[in-house]
Amino acid sequence: MPAKLIENGDAQFNTVDVDPVSLDIIENALRNARVEMDATLFRTALSPGIREQGDAFPLIAERHGNMVVGQFGSFIDGFLKAFDGEIEEGDVILLNDPYSCEGAISHVNDQLIIVPVYRAGRIIAWAAMFGHMTDVGGKVPGSLPTDAASIFEEGLRLPPVKLYRKGELQEDILKIAMTQSRMPEWYKADLHAIVASCRVAALRVNEICDRFGDDVFVSAMDELLQRNHRAMKHLIQTAVGQEPVTFEDYICDDGKGAGPFKIKCTMWREGDKVILDFEGTDPQSDSSINFYLNENMFKMFFGIYMIMVFDPQVLFNDGFYDLVDVRIPEGSLLKPRFPAALSCRTHALGRIFDVLGALLGQKTPEFLCAAGFSSSPHLMFSGFDQNNEWFQLFQIGFGGIPGKPFGDGPDGHSLWPGFTNVPNEFLERYFPMIIEKYESAPDSGGAGLNRGGNGIHMTYRFTQAGEISIHDDRWFIPPWGVNGGKPAKRSWKQLERPDGTKIAIGAKVDKVRVEAGDLLHYVTWGGGGWGDPLTRDAELVALEVRRGLVTREGARDYGVVIDSAGGVDTAATQALRQEKKEARGEPGIFDFGPSIDALRTSCEEDTGLPAPVQPVWRGAAS
Repeated sequence: MPAKLIENGDAQFNTVDVDPVSLDIIENALRNARVEMDATLFRTALSPGIREQGDAFPLIAERHGNMVVGQFGSFIDGFLKAFDGEIEEGDVILLNDPYSCEGAISHVNDQLIIVPVYRAGRIIAWAAMFGHMTDVGGKVPGSLPTDAASIFEEGLRLPPVKLYRKGELQEDILKIAMTQSRMPEWYKADLHAIVASCRVAALRVNEICDRFGDDVFVSAMDELLQRNHRAMKHLIQTAVGQEPVTFEDYICDDGKGAGPFKIKCTMWREGDKVILDFEGTDPQSDSSINFYLNENMFKMFFGIYMIMVFDPQVLFNDGFYDLVDVRIPEGSLLKPRFPAALSCRTHALGRIFDVLGALLGQKTPEFLCAAGFSSSPHLMFSGFDQNNEWFQLFQIGFGGIPGKPFGDGPDGHSLWPGFTNVPNEFLERYFPMIIEKYESAPDSGGAGLNRGGNGIHMTYRFTQAGEISIHDDRWFIPPWGVNGGKPAKRSWKQLERPDGTKIAIGAKVDKVRVEAGDLLHYVTWGGGGWGDPLTRDAELVALEVRRGLVTREGARDYGVVIDSAGGVDTAATQALRQEKKEARGEPGIFDFGPSIDALRTSCEEDTGLPAPVQPVWRGAAS
């Protein structure tokens, strides 16, 4: 049975006309409340993943649970369908089990708080926020075990429960959750910070209602959803064709030696509706790289891409969902069957954006971006410090942003909206490590008229023994370039011992022992290039060589020869560009680099690591 709203929580409101000025004020007040939710959380959380990096996602929804402002789309629809209890004023719902909310959250580290906002006994809105907890138990510190075969190995699983019941904190639930975590005080502080952020949203909603009246507020929320529907209907009709287009990309490996794993999607339009069909995606993995992709979440990904490319002034919300039909095969990598492991789903989540961009750009290649979202590099470091006290770091690294139609991709940046790095000073103050190097990795961005952003080269020197886990991708299959742009360089990791011994480290490893004095070289992938690199301004290439973003040898990928003074050798550049142009022919829309077979052949020589073995269900290598 669906959730039961106590009192008259689902009572009807009167629909009234909202004048444009009031609608604009209410829209911007909601936008500001969403920003204030973030500010409240980041100022009161303890873990660096939330406090410093912003790994949390808020929303404010209308009375039926449709997101009006937010980021990832509504988590509330899946919750309302699955929750068979009663919802009362003062309740605060906590859950983190993806299988209990249709994948609205996608791994157990993400703790979701949902707060119904009541006015005179009626639910007038919802506030929700989820944040990534540093640890929720499980078989490894950080709760992201690569080799997990089921979700039971990944830590605490909570179905929807009432953390607060009619305003009263349920201490037992909090104690149970804290007991599962290796960082219980961080967990407690972060969870209360998430609750506080939702209460700020509820407070702001009530203030808006006090000013404009309940019926005006509800009607304004409805109009904001309908306005988005009208805008998206137009964008879909103009940007999505009726002829199917298909694209596929790959997760490099599963951390157990198998790979790559294919994600395939076909897109077409039928009337006003766009269909996105993942038929052909590989079956679910027996490791934790599965991604339980909620259909509404993917609709929001689609909508955000459309809006940001074609009309950034549109407020993205859930109003357009009936215009999008998402089809995901059961038992696939993107809709695994319970109890499949989900903890390391980030690689598939990131790759979805590369696939989506390729699909939407094929009709209008001039708007096409290269690949580069790709994953979300994670580093975990844990152990006991010199005072025998437990320490534990969860950190998200950044890669290179892909080259774009209107300019270069930023170097060492995150595509996650609003994410920031953990300051090196913070890392050195609170963890036994020294950051020896933090710089752009030259030549890692793909060459192009618009260069792909470089990845980051971070070198950590550990001052205390412990264990590290690394979760990354794009080490085997590089991010592709578009419209003549070249693929980016791949990621790589290397452990360097004090005696000079260097050991190649895989992209998905857990429980790697490190000693005091060891160096970890952590290098992320770059973004693919956009456009013909032979047409890039040669003087700009020379400037980037002087700045250390491109090497002298890398400049030759643009057909540019650098003289001894660091300037452009004009004659040699003209000759090299002509030679390269004649040798390559006419560039295509996509440049994927070497085939998978060729990458397998050269893998160990290039990376120091064995090539992944093709998954058992696949015949000859793709």
